[in-house]
Amino acid sequence: MTPEVALEMVREMLATAGLVSSPILGTALVVGMLVSIFQVVTQIQEMTLTFVPKMLSIIGIIFIFGTWMLSTIVFYTEGVFRRIVELM
Repeated sequence: MTPEVALEMVREMLATAGLVSSPILGTALVVGMLVSIFQVVTQIQEMTLTFVPKMLSIIGIIFIFGTWMLSTIVFYTEGVFRRIVELM
């Protein structure tokens, strides 16, 4: 395995990880900001108020995008295994 091949595999791994995690992270960011704005406006300082909406939205996003996330990870993993066989 040459360094170029290893770097390419690491680049693909990081790109796939970013692509798969972006819906969850983006949703958590948006919901967290909205809840924080709501807390500032209403002056409610309850810690569970930030946790529950984030968890519910993340669970919803996993149900919506779960099949796409899984198929993307499986496609990447199959590609890695094919490359390992080709390199040997």
